[in-house]
Amino acid sequence: MSFAPIRLPEVTVAPVISDSCRWHAVYTYPQHENAVAEQLKTKCVETFLPTFLSRRQWKDRRVEIARPLFPGYVFTRIAWGDRIKVVSIPSVVRILTFNGRPADISDREIESIRLCVGSRVALESHPFPAVGERVRVISGAFEGVEGVVLDRKSKCKVVVSISLIHQAVALEIDSEHLELLPSVASAYRLSGSTPRQ
Repeated sequence: MSFAPIRLPEVTVAPVISDSCRWHAVYTYPQHENAVAEQLKTKCVETFLPTFLSRRQWKDRRVEIARPLFPGYVFTRIAWGDRIKVVSIPSVVRILTFNGRPADISDREIESIRLCVGSRVALESHPFPAVGERVRVISGAFEGVEGVVLDRKSKCKVVVSISLIHQAVALEIDSEHLELLPSVASAYRLSGSTPRQ
């Protein structure tokens, strides 16, 4: 008497989806940026809250206050699967997304802002640039920083931005430390062709 071999059901293994850590913009209630950053640190979540010193005149003296460079935003580096650690904080409104998907911020943008904040030069909040030339700093303390330049007399104002949240910071730098980055539009103008839609 012979037996037919037993056929086991096929097991399909789902592909592993990478959930590596990325930078995200966390939108907070007004004036709750510091509280959110502190709570994230207590949860061992990598956090970046860029600030700048603002001089204020009080009745009897002038004081310098550290204010958020991008009001209403704290940046955090997390795996998307760990977002509950962030959104469970009462002062957090939401993590920014795009069409329902995680909206990542590039390491380069974060590092450019970090370099600007750590330089101890005068910074100011700046409206997000809609037009202008993109440049890279080629020497000096800001080497490697990329941004949009706005001419201002003998110096240039370089605007370094976080495009996801439409926020930017401006710093002044001598034009000799800058190199122009080719834009898509200028590349097409030089070639005489037009971009495809």
